[in-house]
Amino acid sequence: GFQYELIKALERDWKLKANIFLENSLDENLQGLEQGKYDIVARNIPVNTQLRQQFGFTESINLNKQVLVQRKLAPIRQHLDLAGKTIHVHRGSPVILRLQNLSREIGDTIFVVQNDVYETEQLVMMVAGGDIDFTVCDEVVAKRLAEQMPEIDVETDISFTQLESWAVRKDSPVLLDSLNAWLSRFRNSKEFGKIYSKYY
Repeated sequence: GFQYELIKALERDWKLKANIFLENSLDENLQGLEQGKYDIVARNIPVNTQLRQQFGFTESINLNKQVLVQRKLAPIRQHLDLAGKTIHVHRGSPVILRLQNLSREIGDTIFVVQNDVYETEQLVMMVAGGDIDFTVCDEVVAKRLAEQMPEIDVETDISFTQLESWAVRKDSPVLLDSLNAWLSRFRNSKEFGKIYSKYY
């Protein structure tokens, strides 16, 4: 997808070949980064204070927020109404931390089911089909899917607008500076615009 095409452009511009590992769990990605298994975690990571203390982050690649995906019949608009509800997400999703914080904010339990089999888009389809009631999705992806599935509602925000960036180890300042310089140039190119519009 989007991140893969950015990495391929980086490979071409830096004249190198990246070893790409496909791993859905953000926790496992960041653990692998800490252990030196990876040098870069190239995915949409919603940057927060806690993560900034542990890792170095590039300049933002994208602005995004998380939205609740539900069916249009009597949609939830207030976070308090999520008390006691069950939300399905794919295992290791970065939204899990946000849902745990939201549960504390409302002073009640939001049940989070982590799915090992289905990715976010399949979970959205399951909401549309009535198999599950709720999932959470990036707003830009949710709006695109809502055009294809008019039975879903994606108007309830779960998070504030967040910067999304790539992560490197704290002890990799040269790599971080190089990535930022490349991203700064590449984001202003026609190629980036074409890739971005293809996915968002």
